Amino acid sequence: MAGSNKRFVIRFSYNAPVVLTFALLSLLVLLLDDYVFGKSFDLRLWLFSTYRHSLLDPLTYVRAFGHVLGHANWNHYINNMLLFLLVGPMLEEKYGSKMLLCMIAVTAFVTAMINAIFFPHIHLLGASGIVFMFVLLSSFAAAKKGEIPITFIIILILYLFQEILKAFQINDDISQMAHIVGGLAGSIFGFLFCNGKLKKS
Repeated sequence: MAGSNKRFVIRFSYNAPVVLTFALLSLLVLLLDDYVFGKSFDLRLWLFSTYRHSLLDPLTYVRAFGHVLGHANWNHYINNMLLFLLVGPMLEEKYGSKMLLCMIAVTAFVTAMINAIFFPHIHLLGASGIVFMFVLLSSFAAAKKGEIPITFIIILILYLFQEILKAFQINDDISQMAHIVGGLAGSIFGFLFCNGKLKKS
């Protein structure tokens, strides 16, 4: 038969370049800090966490965006990436790579500025704020312009309730501020761009 010589070929697809590159860069930072630099140089502290510092220092602006790529440990990284990789590709397909990258950058920068102003002694790192932005933004995925999805309202209530409870926990090392800023950013982006007319970049 003519078709008997056809071979089954599996091709890997880099289907969500922004999401996958973000996850891989975060992994690289973790690997470098844990296994290359070790205790000799704290890569996360110097480049991949954000805190109040001189505005004249160029690294302040690197940290303002780069802190979302830093993670405290493997559990921190894995917990963030599970949701990030689950929700991210759908959002990148809907909004386009350039738009999603802009959303990530804006959320990272605003979070860094709020942290520097109100929590000057806190070293903030991790993609939690971006993940929460993704979660709230995803609730608008099938919404039409002028509509507020019921799923968004339910997610928002549960999300705020969870963050309020965590804020009163003792010895909580998680920044609820980053989560709230990310959630608000996702809500705003959702309202602004829920008409579904954005073209994929």
